[in-house]
Amino acid sequence: MERTLPGKSRAGLDPRRTLQHWILASRPCVAALALIVLSGCAPEARPRSTPTRSTSVATPASPTASAPEIDLERFVSLPVGQPIAGKPWISHVTTGDLDGDGRTDILACDDKLNAVVWLRQTAPGTFAESILRDQLPAPVHAEIVDFDRDGDADVIVSCMGQVFPNNDKIGSLVLLENDGRQTFSAQPLLEQVARVTDARAADLDGDGRLDLAVAQFGYNQGEVRWMRNLGGNRFESHVLLSLPGAINVCIADFNGDGAPDIAALISQNYEEIYLFENSGFGTFTQKIIFGSTNEDYGSSGISICDLNRDGRPDILYSNGDGFAYADPGKRPWHGVQWLENRGQGFFKYHRIGDMDGAYSPIAVDLENRGVLDVICVSGFNDWKNPRAASLVLFRNDGQQRFTRTVLAHQPIQMISVAAGDLDGSGRPSLVTGSFYAYPPFDNMARLTLWKPRKP
Repeated sequence: MERTLPGKSRAGLDPRRTLQHWILASRPCVAALALIVLSGCAPEARPRSTPTRSTSVATPASPTASAPEIDLERFVSLPVGQPIAGKPWISHVTTGDLDGDGRTDILACDDKLNAVVWLRQTAPGTFAESILRDQLPAPVHAEIVDFDRDGDADVIVSCMGQVFPNNDKIGSLVLLENDGRQTFSAQPLLEQVARVTDARAADLDGDGRLDLAVAQFGYNQGEVRWMRNLGGNRFESHVLLSLPGAINVCIADFNGDGAPDIAALISQNYEEIYLFENSGFGTFTQKIIFGSTNEDYGSSGISICDLNRDGRPDILYSNGDGFAYADPGKRPWHGVQWLENRGQGFFKYHRIGDMDGAYSPIAVDLENRGVLDVICVSGFNDWKNPRAASLVLFRNDGQQRFTRTVLAHQPIQMISVAAGDLDGSGRPSLVTGSFYAYPPFDNMARLTLWKPRKP
């Protein structure tokens, strides 16, 4: 999840380029290994093969700009977990019932501690923090899943090895295996590879075992791979794409054929979303389903939801990255969009709205209306402006028309958000994590709990 970390090379890119997007249909494409311009040096570039595209480049219209609504009273915010010590580096937050007690807990990747921390909900809205596992080299994503299928929740941790730019093979993937009594042993699944940013589990080859899809940002070399589970924590790796800059992978049956497919977001130089369509037996056909001709677009994250409730998995997508700029901060094209799944591997682009520094888009039914709204946080913004938005709601009217509402101006520099019933009310609360790589270092927080106010 390089979206949370410095190191995306922006050197040599022309921000004045016209922003265009292409939405692509179903013809396979092939991408060769790319070398990008590094900060401070420019290695010789290798040509990248251009996929054959079955549709023309289009420029989707943005929603009509209007002044955002402001609702600072919707949530009560309060720090949760351990107090701040120095400048927090929380790269990822997620929620789930880790101990099986029926209450939703919080997991966070703390890169200052090189640890995954567990905030156990001991009573409604009350949390006790402990270190689930330390000595993890730059953990940036924690995925809760019963990986060994023994009835309890395990955790798969993606480790970059180092949060700042590095092209060495220092990435790893670690399984924290639960013994059923919430004692977690670390089992290495992948080591000495390009920096790992995300991993998700699913049975990709139909053999009944959970396999893995893995994003490896690397730096000037990276990959997307899937790992066939051979049993006994043994795996057979298959590289799907050899390009740097993979931030996220997500797994869903995108084309409706009954087999889980993989979507991957690439953000280093090329700003693209790839779809790897699964035959059902672990063989994949790749194509690009989104791309921007603005190489400075700032891709920062994807997630899966059924936004229009048609039974097909859609893709939420944010672009708000600002790392490695001479002046880190907002850009006029930053915002949130969704790729509507039209079936059979076809997608339609929709801009949801503009948002400076947009990160970590998630879909949440905040009002229990049966309609999914979109929540996003801001990592890079004009933080000298006290009115800069750090937490934003895009409220869905049920017809996928969205009203932008600012929920908070601080804490600043939040780069991850998750939702769940975090106070026993049955209503979704939020938890956010902040990562402070650049000044200003004020209005800081480590982990913040956002409880909905009572009606």
